[in-house]
Amino acid sequence: MQELTNDYLEEAIEDSRPYAANGDVNMNIPEYDETIKDHLGVSIITTNGECYAAGDTTQYVPMQSTSKIIGLMVALQDFGKDRVFQTVGMEPMGDFFNSISQLESYDTSKPFNPMINAGAIAVAALIKGKDVETRFERYMNFLRKITNHDQLEISEEVYKSEKANGARNRSLAYFMQSTGTLVTNVEEALDLYYRMNSVMMRCEDFARVGLFLAKGDYNPESDERLIPAHHLRTVKAIIMSSGMYNSSGHYAVEAGFPCKSGVSGSIIGTIPGNMGVGIVGPAIDEKGNSTAGGALIKKLSQDLELNMFGLENTDGR
Repeated sequence: MQELTNDYLEEAIEDSRPYAANGDVNMNIPEYDETIKDHLGVSIITTNGECYAAGDTTQYVPMQSTSKIIGLMVALQDFGKDRVFQTVGMEPMGDFFNSISQLESYDTSKPFNPMINAGAIAVAALIKGKDVETRFERYMNFLRKITNHDQLEISEEVYKSEKANGARNRSLAYFMQSTGTLVTNVEEALDLYYRMNSVMMRCEDFARVGLFLAKGDYNPESDERLIPAHHLRTVKAIIMSSGMYNSSGHYAVEAGFPCKSGVSGSIIGTIPGNMGVGIVGPAIDEKGNSTAGGALIKKLSQDLELNMFGLENTDGR
């Protein structure tokens, strides 16, 4: 097995960076352009507190769909598993993350899972608070605790872009209102969803979210219990089955641990009891996953033997 060191991560970055050529940068994100297409960075933090990093790790990018992890944890805290999954399903989906047809073509009108856009909007509508500001501040307080980063903030430019380019998400939300899936104020649910997507983080912050999922239900920097362990089990199972959009099955086989991607090129990986992984690689494929970041995830899994399902027997027995 390969030893985890900064030098190894530098080599892994260089091996994976060429895969950026297979993707494109999401030009709807402010300050994203072709000049950052080849950027790739990774941070890994182990449950023993060891930190490793390589590549372009200082760049802040919007959370985008990685925010769905945090939103789900807050909603589970507020209402519990039974209520949350009355509103949204637990099943993987083979369609794209912003699919409308899924909501009207199957036996149920509720979203398949909380990791697609419709599901995340429905989950955002469950988060408690007297107004959007209160709900978002609760989200931010939780996120700042698990990342141990008090200065995390929203990007107003990204937030405005989310709203300006949010026609498909509005369609999803109003369709859910028409079927009774979304029963709160639609515009408030959408506004909270846009804000959550627009929080800026770097590789280390994404890794610390993965570490929190890997380590358990306590604040990594204190003994404060932040969420019951049974909710974390639920979240990790959902991420494993649905976190990489309609490539989730591929990553379950090739990486073998829960990963969640965002169209900013961000990836959060969690290896329970072992480590958290944070990756930023802005070039994404048509399914919304970082091309270089995805290649890196698979390389790390193979070289460091991170697959939760064990290694294949290769000696013929």
